[in-house]
Amino acid sequence: MTSIRLPRFLNATERPSLSRQMMRIGAAIVLVFVAIALLAPILQAIGLLQSPTEFLDNPPHAAPSSAHWFGTSNLGYDVFSRTLFGTQAAIQVVILATALSLIIGVPLGMVSGYRGGWLDRALLFLMDTIYTLPGLLLSVTLAFVVGRGVFNAAIALSIAYVPQYYRVVRNQTVSVKTELFIEAAQAMGASTWRVLSKYLFANVIQSVPVLFTLNAADAILTLGGLGFLGLGLPAEVPEWGHDLRESLDALATGGIWWTALFPGLAMTIMVVGLSLFGEGLNEFVDRKTR
Repeated sequence: MTSIRLPRFLNATERPSLSRQMMRIGAAIVLVFVAIALLAPILQAIGLLQSPTEFLDNPPHAAPSSAHWFGTSNLGYDVFSRTLFGTQAAIQVVILATALSLIIGVPLGMVSGYRGGWLDRALLFLMDTIYTLPGLLLSVTLAFVVGRGVFNAAIALSIAYVPQYYRVVRNQTVSVKTELFIEAAQAMGASTWRVLSKYLFANVIQSVPVLFTLNAADAILTLGGLGFLGLGLPAEVPEWGHDLRESLDALATGGIWWTALFPGLAMTIMVVGLSLFGEGLNEFVDRKTR
């Protein structure tokens, strides 16, 4: 019997799907930034990278050259060094912020969806109230209260993302808790903790990595906004938003573009990488779920 061969354009295995292409591009961008964050202190230790806090020996507002690849700032900071070390600060704060919001939001969503009743209504009202507030405004308000610093900035950012994890996990828990295997576990006398940890957790966590990635992209922009307003990290810590704020006067008066271009470009590329990875992962997870 003669076999039928499909044309190449009808063969789905010939070319990766759009979601996988987005994931690969986004993952490559993110890995490059992670490598920069890890290698920056090593390059500084062996003398290939200038310290981001040294400025007395450098001329202010020097144009990009072989001595200073990205030029220098108004105080003489090496823009190349500060841009690379800004990656380290961004990754530290973003990981802490998204991890804190995940640690708080996921358990609350599971307990709220599983127990129901007044506890569910109270938590749902609280999370909806927080969710209606603009994320940057909420982060700015909390930054005023907790002060500047890596951990304090992470706390200020994390509060805005807790309701997102809560809502996703709660809705998944409400739909999964009526399944037969949950009812069977309850009939066999399984405790609430055992049902939540052994049976529910693995079935409601699928969308959390996608949300984690997209929140990380948003957290970088929010951290940049806090730094631009002078509420993020201490002034001596290299941070993209703070460097953009310092570059405004020179950009407007003297046409010194390099102090704003490179930190802003680094922030943009990292956000695009995380967004591509998150959107590709979301499409991939949805396809696997269906």
